[in-house]
Amino acid sequence: MIQLRQLTKRYGRTEAVSDLSFDVRPGVVTGFLGPNGAGKTTTMRMILGLDAPTSGTATVRGRRYADLPWPMREVGALLDARAAHPRRSVRGHLLCLARSNRIARARVEEVIGLVGLSRIADRPAGALSLGMSQRLGIAAALLGDPPVLVFDEPVNGLDPEGVRWIRALMRGLAAEGRTVLVSSHLMSEMALTAEHLVVIGRGRLLADTGLDAFVRSDPRDTVLVRTADAEELAHRLRDAGAAVRRDTEDTLVVTGMAGPEIGKVAMVHGVVLHELTPHRTSLEEAYLELTRTSVEFGGPEGER
Repeated sequence: MIQLRQLTKRYGRTEAVSDLSFDVRPGVVTGFLGPNGAGKTTTMRMILGLDAPTSGTATVRGRRYADLPWPMREVGALLDARAAHPRRSVRGHLLCLARSNRIARARVEEVIGLVGLSRIADRPAGALSLGMSQRLGIAAALLGDPPVLVFDEPVNGLDPEGVRWIRALMRGLAAEGRTVLVSSHLMSEMALTAEHLVVIGRGRLLADTGLDAFVRSDPRDTVLVRTADAEELAHRLRDAGAAVRRDTEDTLVVTGMAGPEIGKVAMVHGVVLHELTPHRTSLEEAYLELTRTSVEFGGPEGER
């Protein structure tokens, strides 16, 4: 388990992370979300001992990262896909890491095959595309076969096959009982990959909940209703407590009432329905609503 307790990081007068507390539990993929500048990378760096907290603690399996005797066997991390000497080969880079943590050479060959780099294992790291560099970074994270994994934007630069592969990999690692923390700005991928979400904004915790519960917490689920008697139905639905707005001449958008109840109201009053389509709030919509006051680097309101 990764545990953060009242974690705070200040740079001069700027508070990048503020009193942050949450757990990342084994057995599920935890998505770590927040707008640009929210403090996600700073938090991950403190978990991995790369930045010292101003106050509070970040521990992995009950210990600070700096106190782990063989850290790559405890925690695998990908923060920067280009963090390899450009002249060192794929195999050479992983061998150096393996020797630093007394990891067998056979494991190097195993992870090279696992991430699909066998054909270019002798190519210099500096000659790799961003997608191939991501695979190398993932190989390094997996090298020590660690029970805890931390990934920062792991799908950047990957093609569709690679995105599907890393999605299956992360879910498979969690299914083995490992702790998996992954940050991403791609809500569509998080919706398919994560089971639990931690959302921060301006360095503060905004949500720590399951994916389904997070989406359901947004009150903006609507139902699209099409009928030739739109005005009559709108009147009846408002009387029954629903919020209704006219979308087109024969189309209503209803909030606060589910499809079956709308159908019953229509039946009681003899209104014939031509369409009744529920619209569930997406992860992206729920996320944008939660974080809209925490965006520091957004465009004009109409562009968000």
